[in-house]
Amino acid sequence: MSEDMPPEQPTAPASDHADPAWWSDVSGESDGTRPLDTHAVLAQAETTDRRPGETEPLDDDTTLRETPPPPPAIAAAAMRHIGQVRATNQDAIYTLISSIPREAGDATLGLFVVADGMGGHEGGEIASRMAVAAVARRVIADLLIPAIEGTIHVSLQALMVEAVQDANRAIWEHARLAGSDMGTTCTAALLLGRSLYIGHVGDTRAYLIDTGGIHQLTTDHSAVGRLIEMGQLDPTEARDHPLRSQLYRTVGQHPEIAVDLVFQPIGDATHLLLASDGLWGCVEEETMLRIVRGIESPQRAVRALVDAANRAGGPDNIAAILVRLV
Repeated sequence: MSEDMPPEQPTAPASDHADPAWWSDVSGESDGTRPLDTHAVLAQAETTDRRPGETEPLDDDTTLRETPPPPPAIAAAAMRHIGQVRATNQDAIYTLISSIPREAGDATLGLFVVADGMGGHEGGEIASRMAVAAVARRVIADLLIPAIEGTIHVSLQALMVEAVQDANRAIWEHARLAGSDMGTTCTAALLLGRSLYIGHVGDTRAYLIDTGGIHQLTTDHSAVGRLIEMGQLDPTEARDHPLRSQLYRTVGQHPEIAVDLVFQPIGDATHLLLASDGLWGCVEEETMLRIVRGIESPQRAVRALVDAANRAGGPDNIAAILVRLV
């Protein structure tokens, strides 16, 4: 669980003042100015093995169409733990893996959400649950169901931003009525074919792991994260910095919220990892990398990650989702 935001928020970067639906392209492989066409993404995700059935003889002169790389055969495991100090668990997690039937081959869709709540009494627990529910509801209604019915036409970038904004409005209204200061982080990752779309607010992190190591995809909306972004603090100093848990942007504590959007082709990545600060604040990235690479089963690996955080003292709630991409 992250601590409450300070009374005065640091000045947001220039991008925070842009249209709330702004998004960043960390890969540089998208157009950066317009939404992607969902039909095109699904087409890329399809398995298009058009070879006739095995009982149908092939003509020796038949030229088989080239078979593109298949979508990743993903498997995911999720776990949350109260830790060794906290009295309640205010983290919430959500996973969904679905196969979307297409005429030329099925496409794979995965939705993974981690929210780390904050606020007195039960506020943080309520806020984190509301966040994952709002995101899941929006993505299922606007993407999954239309995709199954063949009626899909939605901007995936806008969808992920708006899903987190839906969560913000729901929590903000609930908190006003309840007189609560509740809030939460929210990092929601949508995997469609071989493309990854992440809506992000707070300091829950998304990592991509490939042959080159472990790569943090999201930026922490914390005082320490801002210092790192400005080049005034080395990332290796962040773990023990006294301001590490002070967030300047959260879900549900203001009527409007700017949501970071990250678009990332997965390339040859082997794993996607979402982690609350209860994990990444206790376990070095190199240790997380060693665990993920050393344990094939996502279920066993995610448990090992949580165990490592608890062995380090478990001062906070721990939440992790590990997705094996190959």
